[in-house]
Amino acid sequence: MRLNQISDNPGARKGRMRVGRGIGSGKGKTAGRGVKGQKSRTGVAIKGFEGGQMPLYRRIPKRGFRPPHQKTYQVVNLGTLQKAIDDKKLDAAKVIDAEAMLAAGLFKNAADGVRLLGKGELKAKIEVKVAGASASAIAAVEKAGGKVELPPKPVAEAA
Repeated sequence: MRLNQISDNPGARKGRMRVGRGIGSGKGKTAGRGVKGQKSRTGVAIKGFEGGQMPLYRRIPKRGFRPPHQKTYQVVNLGTLQKAIDDKKLDAAKVIDAEAMLAAGLFKNAADGVRLLGKGELKAKIEVKVAGASASAIAAVEKAGGKVELPPKPVAEAA
């Protein structure tokens, strides 16, 4: 056997279908697109079009409202903070803020800030600086001898 005698197994490579090359090819005339109409033409994308009938996405009632500039906070529980402190990922002696939590790998990006929630148990005395915290989380941190620092609330001006 020589190099010029090497070939694939029969049926290993399938040639591409050449459409629109005569009626005898099996894919002639309409080239497998059916007959006539908009979808037999090229460059047509009719997503959600139901032939003149009111489309499903317009028939169903719309519910609710999402504010377009709504803030999204990363949620961190007290139990998660305690585990990070136990694993030496966070230093309880320093102020724990969003950057420290990010470096410890508690979340991938800080988004609009961090919100502290009271799930879990906290034993370490820590000082936390976050964008928001639940009442139970603040109470638990203060009970452990620490404190929670929140940003100042905006003062509404009298009209």
